[in-house]
Amino acid sequence: MSDYKKIISAYKDKPGGLIEAYHALQREYNYIPEDAIAVAAEIFDVSPARAYGVATFYSYFKVGPRGRFIIRICESAPCHVAGAADVVSALESQLGIKMGETTADGKFTLEFTECVGQCQGTPVITINSTPYVNVSAKTIPEILQGCK
Repeated sequence: MSDYKKIISAYKDKPGGLIEAYHALQREYNYIPEDAIAVAAEIFDVSPARAYGVATFYSYFKVGPRGRFIIRICESAPCHVAGAADVVSALESQLGIKMGETTADGKFTLEFTECVGQCQGTPVITINSTPYVNVSAKTIPEILQGCK
């Protein structure tokens, strides 16, 4: 818990400090630990409900453990038309989890995202923010193999 306090306290007197503290926590842990939200509420002198509301309002923030590799698939219309559903099926099949879940070994998390600005190469996935364009069900095994 003291690590949370140290990270969060560094942003106490900064504009947008709570959001910046959550960014710092997510950089450190790859998610926002639920226990850290209570610490943030105390440090920023806001209610626990408000601190939780900020953590869950922004789609970039994730509360609770996530995998080391965050795989997001664009769910915008161009990717959908280009076969994103087949890519989702391949990812779920290869990893043995559904969208929104994390593998038991903590290695992979599957999430949907909005447009990532790579519409010239649909469907698109990102792995820890690195885009992969023109993805198909056939390319998923090779892409996953590259995650070490």
